Amino acid sequence: MHSSLAADLADLPALLQATRDYAVSVLAGLDERPVAPTPAEVPAATLPADGAGTAGALAEFRRRWAPGFSGSAGPRYLGFVTGGTTPAALAGDWLTGAFDQNASNRSGSSAAALEDETVSWLRDMFGLGPDHSGAFVSGATMSNLVGLAIGRQWIGEQRGVDVARQGVAALGEITVLSGTAHSSIFKALSMLGLGRDALKPVATLPDREAVDVAALAEALKELNGRPAIVVANAGTVNTVDFDDLRAILTLRERYPFWLHVDAAFGGFAALSPDHAHLVDGLAEADSVCVDLHKWLNVPYDAAVQFTRHRDLQVSVFQNAAAYLPPVSGDPDFFHLTPENSRRLRALTAWFTLTAYGVAGHREIVTGAIDAAHRLGERLTTIPGVQLLAPVRLNVVCFSVPTDIPSLVHAIADSGETFLTPTVYRGRPALRAAFSNWRTAEADADRVHTLLRKLLA
Repeated sequence: MHSSLAADLADLPALLQATRDYAVSVLAGLDERPVAPTPAEVPAATLPADGAGTAGALAEFRRRWAPGFSGSAGPRYLGFVTGGTTPAALAGDWLTGAFDQNASNRSGSSAAALEDETVSWLRDMFGLGPDHSGAFVSGATMSNLVGLAIGRQWIGEQRGVDVARQGVAALGEITVLSGTAHSSIFKALSMLGLGRDALKPVATLPDREAVDVAALAEALKELNGRPAIVVANAGTVNTVDFDDLRAILTLRERYPFWLHVDAAFGGFAALSPDHAHLVDGLAEADSVCVDLHKWLNVPYDAAVQFTRHRDLQVSVFQNAAAYLPPVSGDPDFFHLTPENSRRLRALTAWFTLTAYGVAGHREIVTGAIDAAHRLGERLTTIPGVQLLAPVRLNVVCFSVPTDIPSLVHAIADSGETFLTPTVYRGRPALRAAFSNWRTAEADADRVHTLLRKLLA
């Protein structure tokens, strides 16, 4: 054994304690850590020849890289839709690395059974039915890809083509319809060989990002009975708008289509008594995407995909080799996802659900919604600031009377918060997305105070 490895093994308890102590100090300072300032350039180092051991690596990380890391785990990182990590989820993440399970199959470990249990809990939490099965994947992009891949297989089945065996060339052109599709949908279509141009945008309601169901019906009618894929939104990126899933489902009485719902973070509306109606109909979708490192507040990376058509999922992703178990009634996960080897992502979700239950996570969701509404209300008191849409859930989308790129830099360099720019209906805007378990209304007040100061 290499001398540094041998020394680290002998000193492992102390090394883990030192790492634990440093991690605790980082977390303890999150509230006041600069949220996302522009990091200083770090000169490149050469590849170590012999290595410095774990203690040396920790010291080097603290010196060179840690100062430039953002406070994205903290309460005022409002860019993108980024959750933090609950204490239980962090414990689960540490144990995920310690046990180092390859959660791809069911032989020799109970890891796959733990994933089954966690998926079933999430299915119940989001109000899906027992006919929905699921699996963990890396994020919303991969969850959307899996759902659309199964939908592609379903389209082929309607046309008498086994796409998984014959390829997309045998399938011919297919149509994907959506009102305000997330960028990951286009990326998934590209990776699946369907092409970004397969998505045909459908008109949205006036001053909304929600699809106009009448326009969707007309687009389906124009296909003259050809099956399609419909991508519905349960929470758009800019304004967290929701398609009327129940109304879309009624179109199945007239037209054949696969319904995929992108509920990356909007699916968590199911936990809020005041907003659960927004996801009515989710249980009848053919496939559903939910991103867990957003509002479930587990570490990157973790998402889950659901489908009511596991047989088609196996057709797409099955992995046959002499050394692997064949597909059975309860398929191994390497028959269900793009990855063969895969981290036990489910353990962090299992820990946080076990620790805090539905009630605890409901409080995280409703707290974020309250903070978003508070910021929205207070922004209207700043001259020139305009909300571009109602605060429907956890995102505040607003315009400002100044140059946005300069303001974004000023906000970031203040260290107080981090917001991301966007464009909504042709207007440059800012987004504040609330999803961190630590965030409180007092944090919304600090963001408001900063913006008032910078826009004075």
